Amino acid sequence: MSVTLGPSDEAAWDEFVQASQPASYLQLAAWARVKRANGWTATRFVADAPGGAIGAQVLLRRPGPMPWAFAYAPRGPVSASWGPGSIEPFTEGSRDALRSAGRVSHLRIDPEIELDGPLDPAGSLRDALRAAGWRPAPPIQPASTRLIDLRADEAALWSDLRKKWRQYVTRARTGGVTVEDAGDEALGTFHAIYRETAARAGFLIRTEASYRDIWEAFRPLGLARLLVARHPGGEPAAALFLIRCGDRVVEPYGGMTAAGAESRANYLLKWEAIRTSREQGAATYDLWGLAHPGIAHFKAGFGGREVGYIGAWDLVLDRFGRSIYGVAHRGRVWVERRRHGLGRGTATAPGTGGDGNDGNAE
Repeated sequence: MSVTLGPSDEAAWDEFVQASQPASYLQLAAWARVKRANGWTATRFVADAPGGAIGAQVLLRRPGPMPWAFAYAPRGPVSASWGPGSIEPFTEGSRDALRSAGRVSHLRIDPEIELDGPLDPAGSLRDALRAAGWRPAPPIQPASTRLIDLRADEAALWSDLRKKWRQYVTRARTGGVTVEDAGDEALGTFHAIYRETAARAGFLIRTEASYRDIWEAFRPLGLARLLVARHPGGEPAAALFLIRCGDRVVEPYGGMTAAGAESRANYLLKWEAIRTSREQGAATYDLWGLAHPGIAHFKAGFGGREVGYIGAWDLVLDRFGRSIYGVAHRGRVWVERRRHGLGRGTATAPGTGGDGNDGNAE
């Protein structure tokens, strides 16, 4: 049996998400509020399963004149206790919940379940998805990440950094770089640094207003932090936008100036984000995405372990609608990339997903 939750149940839903393992901020009601400004609506449901309740916050949007809506559960489903029998009840719950949403082409999910990990031994969870009618799909969120276990003491976390990385942190600190916990006033600074990073690395980001919306949705809940590294004269050198859900802290957005790279301010900033997240009681620090070898190498220097996920999966609800959606979406992405003067391989910044509407989706 599945139960669809209304807007008045947001507090109960968030409590369910925060208790899930793993818990994802993209499944919190605050993320649905962020996406509402872009025309997305949300429905939430919980289904009973042998291993424990399993549910999802599903975002829906009808692109342009199309009669079908696209449904996406970013980093869903979630559950506090996954089991072999979770998938079939979730699939039936999905069909039930979306039946009242009108014509829906397909539902996409991308749960943060480790590939061949404890919840997918020998691919058993993927086998269950296939058996229930799900099929592998193009990714929207990062397919892999690096997780740092914050339950170790600070000395152990420090020793887990590569020697050169520890030297860079020390170099930045002795060079007078400082890190501050900033507020709303620093959002413009953060976006300027992020924009410079995007231009240098060749990826797309959103407007400053978009990140302000995220801040204003999560900050009042105590779930967002903005860290800024500054040079001795006060010039901003690097910034990180952190979001917490349950006992995990994620860093979906961040960047550095050219001068910040030279002073190694980004190394000190990352270390301070890890260290202070542990101080604030988090159990896991998620470095959020390994977009290319250079980023993977940089993040590996901070310790932890690399984790690959089982990927995105589609449940097709209308085959013709799904085909039309794929053609229309590829055309839209082509137009957007040409409009920004970017090539075919250009991706959006990690973490800007959550809507199935970015250049790296499909």
